[in-house]
Amino acid sequence: MNNNVTVSFLGLGVMGYPMAGHLARNGHTVRVYNRTTSKAEKWVDEHGGSHAQTPAQAADGSDFVFCCVGNDDDLRSVTTDEHGAFEAMKAGAIFVDHTTASANVARELYAESRNRGFGFLDAPVSGGQAGAENGILTVMVGGDEDIFERSRPVIESYARSIMFMGESGSGQLTKMVNQICIAGLVQGLSEGLAFGVNAGLDGRKVFDVISKGAAGSWQMDNRHETMLENRFDFGFAVDWMRKDLGLCMDEAKRNGSDLTITEIIDGYYGEIQANGGNRHDTSSLVTRLYRADLDR
Repeated sequence: MNNNVTVSFLGLGVMGYPMAGHLARNGHTVRVYNRTTSKAEKWVDEHGGSHAQTPAQAADGSDFVFCCVGNDDDLRSVTTDEHGAFEAMKAGAIFVDHTTASANVARELYAESRNRGFGFLDAPVSGGQAGAENGILTVMVGGDEDIFERSRPVIESYARSIMFMGESGSGQLTKMVNQICIAGLVQGLSEGLAFGVNAGLDGRKVFDVISKGAAGSWQMDNRHETMLENRFDFGFAVDWMRKDLGLCMDEAKRNGSDLTITEIIDGYYGEIQANGGNRHDTSSLVTRLYRADLDR
């Protein structure tokens, strides 16, 4: 693909800021929009390109518009509200949404985009802030396959793995599976850590050996050390995980799935929030379990 593709990026949070940076470093002409203008100005100072005052101004004339915001309401705000990007998308352009949102809003915006003559993909990501900064995100995509194939070379600017999952909403549904699995993994890791420490074992030795076997996981490799050190001021926040698990449980009611364990863990995250841990990393689940008087 020609590196001089004109792209826009809406939302410069902990994920969007580095993702937009990778687009610029890969030779694309990038225009950014952020609700807090100072962050957009800072991005332009670092990466070049330009910033816009509204999503519509950002999207005007762009071949691709990327988006990574907080939730369904934020997504509607930057797409279909007054001065939203959909008001300015040119025919044949593509809107790629990286927000973790509901499958319903994905289908709604997909239908609206088709009526307006441009493409729409729901493309939530996994890999966290580190994955965004290092350009190695996993992207799960729903929509039309031909639109996906046109978008893939640009998405590769910040992704290590990109998979087309099927019709509109499939990307968001796949991300829900991802979050369900992570919640269970983190709870299992927390219980194992607390059990080992309460039993008098050296936590670091325990995880050094079991991480080489069948119990190993990304969560274990990347979080056991910080969990042992009682450090949680980084990573994917509890507030956002509860938002995501809420989407999972809403969808489960529609499709008849049993999410008993997920519902329990969601309640545990509620306890973390009640104790002031809203912005703690999701691995803070362990704080419910270990004996604070023991040296971890």
